[in-house]
Amino acid sequence: MTTAETTLTNPADTETPEHEVILTETAAAKVASLLTQEGRDDLRLRVAVQPGGCSGLVYQLYFDERLLDGDAVRAFPTGGGEMDSVEVVVDRMSVPYLSGATIDFADTIEKQGFTIDNPNAAGSCACGESFH
Repeated sequence: MTTAETTLTNPADTETPEHEVILTETAAAKVASLLTQEGRDDLRLRVAVQPGGCSGLVYQLYFDERLLDGDAVRAFPTGGGEMDSVEVVVDRMSVPYLSGATIDFADTIEKQGFTIDNPNAAGSCACGESFH
């Protein structure tokens, strides 16, 4: 089983489903770097979709130590360093909105931060902070 195919189990020893979100190697390396800076190896990157913003839905990305019932989890290789892989968690309600989405990390003069390319987003607001 490769790192990307690792399936985690919850306390009841039932399989945790995988999601179809893709984390690029650049983004995985940035997540690993941030976790190393925090001195934590027990956190996962949680990606969620919540109501809000001009267009109706907003993305949330944050580190979480919890694994909740119904969460989908997938591990991604970091390309080396102290951490071999990082895990991305998507809650059950967000999975359909994020299926096939790609999370990357940009570090240019114009833009710095995580970006999400989501094929399920029909459109976004003028400020780019929300989608529908």
